[in-house]
Amino acid sequence: MTRTGPRPLPLHLASSWASYASSIPALALWNSGWPILNDPSASDPAAALKAALETGGVDPSGFAAAVEIAGRRRLASFLAGVKAYQTHSYKRDLPDSPVLWQDGDIRLLDYAPDAPPGTPVLLAVPSLINRAYILDLMPGRSLMRWLADQGVRPLLLDWGAPGEARRDFTLTDYICGPLLEALAVANHIGPVSLLGYCMGGLLALGAALQPGVQVERLALLATPWDFHADDVSARRLSAILPALKASIDWWHGLPVDTIQMLFAGIDPLQINRKFEAFGRLLPDSPQAEAFVALEDWLNDGVALPPNVARECLEGWYGDNSPAQGRWRIAGRVVRPEALHIPTLALIPSHDRIVPPGSARALAQALPFAATLDVPLGHIGMVVSKAAPKRVWPLVKEWVTSPTPPV
Repeated sequence: MTRTGPRPLPLHLASSWASYASSIPALALWNSGWPILNDPSASDPAAALKAALETGGVDPSGFAAAVEIAGRRRLASFLAGVKAYQTHSYKRDLPDSPVLWQDGDIRLLDYAPDAPPGTPVLLAVPSLINRAYILDLMPGRSLMRWLADQGVRPLLLDWGAPGEARRDFTLTDYICGPLLEALAVANHIGPVSLLGYCMGGLLALGAALQPGVQVERLALLATPWDFHADDVSARRLSAILPALKASIDWWHGLPVDTIQMLFAGIDPLQINRKFEAFGRLLPDSPQAEAFVALEDWLNDGVALPPNVARECLEGWYGDNSPAQGRWRIAGRVVRPEALHIPTLALIPSHDRIVPPGSARALAQALPFAATLDVPLGHIGMVVSKAAPKRVWPLVKEWVTSPTPPV
């Protein structure tokens, strides 16, 4: 098969090319004696580098040639990695789980339909912007199938993609509509534990706080709350918020490639490093297949309806409405301090998408929360090679323990 990612491919190609091309004029300016780059007293990396080369007796012209060669080699390695990914033979091929309930293309998938009565029920709620199968990615990297093997009845809420029927949905519509309907179906099986991952954690929290809703316990994986905990990211997003608003108005929503661009902005050269490393793997190795499986999922994102995009970008990221006590669902402020059920907050310490401080703020606001830090990243906490040992057993213990610790 031939893929068109990583998305947005033009951005990644331009970033890779700019990284290489910008080093050539920079070196030319440096060698020509441009003051800022040649003042040893200036607090500038280039000046420090020049002094170090002179101290070590390194020929500047030879160094410049080596930089140019290294730049070309890295660019070629990145392009080779992208080509290897696009033409890789891997294809996700897992049997579908039975559909327990459906509303349009929103489905509630049952991973243990033959479980005996009394089996603990877990309803997993993923984000709206990525496909649900991150929790069922591939053999050996499926939290849902592992939990089913461990005596849990896992149910996965697959949001699908917003069609015309959900074009004008708000977060209230998602939470008080299909999420509460799916929860009611799950409660017919038995007492339900809710698990929310990333944005899905906020949706799960909002659902659990609705009047009359029955939830036995809650697990939050990498769930944000204080969106200004990372000042640098908040300022960066604030600077481009007007352009994002215009994009939402123009496209009547937030397109997948725009969402991917925002993620890429966290570390613009990360995609280069990833694909350079991938290009060095044996194509048929387990590591290469796992890489392709994850990249396929990353490139299979979902656009956000316009109202949801505005709530998230302007409300959450712009105004920090959750932490400021201004985020409302069905007209009521979402107050975590009002949730009096056992809650587990798993916070990945290497998370660059949801800063640990943002997730920890929610855990601190919940009155009956146990907080555990895991030394993994945002996505790695559910699908990395380490996840089955470091994270999955914590979820299983939380769901099955008669009296979960708080």
